[in-house]
Amino acid sequence: MTVRHPFGVAVEAGDDEAALATLSPDVVFRSPAVHQAYQSRDTVAALLHVVGQTFENFRYTNEWRDGRTTILFFEANVGDRELQGVDILEEGDDGLVEQFTVMVRPLSGLQALSGAVAARLGIA
Repeated sequence: MTVRHPFGVAVEAGDDEAALATLSPDVVFRSPAVHQAYQSRDTVAALLHVVGQTFENFRYTNEWRDGRTTILFFEANVGDRELQGVDILEEGDDGLVEQFTVMVRPLSGLQALSGAVAARLGIA
């Protein structure tokens, strides 16, 4: 599967700077693990860095695009948990991602991810 969205291409290449360059400075990031959105490229950069260290065997498996919305399907492991998810990227007029929503399944995978990220961030 070939990912074409610049964010996905950069993630697959391990190029954090290029991935972050696709995000609006005011990007809003929503996660299934927390009720409140994260806002700003710097905040999202720190979170994505931790998540990137947490995932094992991360890979995009498919991509779907309609207008300014791209959905990148992924699979990964967190410890012994296999998970599937989607990155939903919604672009603004300038082509930068303004809304970034992540969804993860199954619940046990989401819980493993949330726990591992919280541990890395030192959150009880």
